[in-house]
Amino acid sequence: MKRREFLRTGAVLAAGGAGVVRRSLDGAALRPGAPAGLPTVRLGTLEVSRLILGSNPFWGYSHKSAQLDEEMRRHHTDERIVQILDEAASCGVTAVASPPDERWRKLWIRYAAGGGKLKQWISQCHGSPEQMLAEIDRSVEAGAAAIFIQGARVEEQFGKGNFDLLRAWIEHIKKAGLPAGAAAHWPEVHPELERRGFPTDFYYQCMYNASKTSDYSSAEREKAAATIAQLKKPVIAYKILAAGRLTAAEGFEYAFSRIKRKDGVCVGIYAQNAIDQIRQNATYTEMLTGA
Repeated sequence: MKRREFLRTGAVLAAGGAGVVRRSLDGAALRPGAPAGLPTVRLGTLEVSRLILGSNPFWGYSHKSAQLDEEMRRHHTDERIVQILDEAASCGVTAVASPPDERWRKLWIRYAAGGGKLKQWISQCHGSPEQMLAEIDRSVEAGAAAIFIQGARVEEQFGKGNFDLLRAWIEHIKKAGLPAGAAAHWPEVHPELERRGFPTDFYYQCMYNASKTSDYSSAEREKAAATIAQLKKPVIAYKILAAGRLTAAEGFEYAFSRIKRKDGVCVGIYAQNAIDQIRQNATYTEMLTGA
């Protein structure tokens, strides 16, 4: 699909919300909310949809303001989170990424036991170095399907040259029998982990903040895209909408034009019309990947 055509279609989708009839690349009509059959990628032994649901909005990580952080926390009750999870699954999304904090672990255990539609949780471990192994263990016990180490924690040890500690965290995940990953904002991190032969199964790469600042310029995502292009293992690109600073159409179009077939994206949802946004994001993924 040509870029101009896609962006024009994206504008129609954004304006139409739930009432718009979605169309894939071959022109077949898709009913709003119908199972999307999204394409998948493999994170080690785990097969997941190329679109993964992010959870930053659930916990008030807006990357914009303290006021918006608080609004997000108030808005996302357990009931609303469950509604979002189920709708994402109905649109073909198979996985959600979230830190293994207590509220989430309890919610996920209840959700899974109650027959929740979305079946895979990818745990983002962000505990202190002293607590990291225990946090990995808690993730396993609560039913995580894969685990990766948060970018800030990876970069903290990367900057100190503590590669043995980073490797120990990854190996601890592997010993639990789960796919293991690492996240980063800095473009030099993942290539160095690959060069050192880290036993990672996948990476999470932020599309912004590569310069170690809160920079959301287009130059930042070019650095991230260049990193993704050279990595051999699967990459999940995150913050592709620049924390809400880009339209979904622009962010998705750029991301899927720069990542490989083995790669995917992770995108969170925050809006009063969250259900419409999930459907829209699934549609963009279908349109841009030929699903």
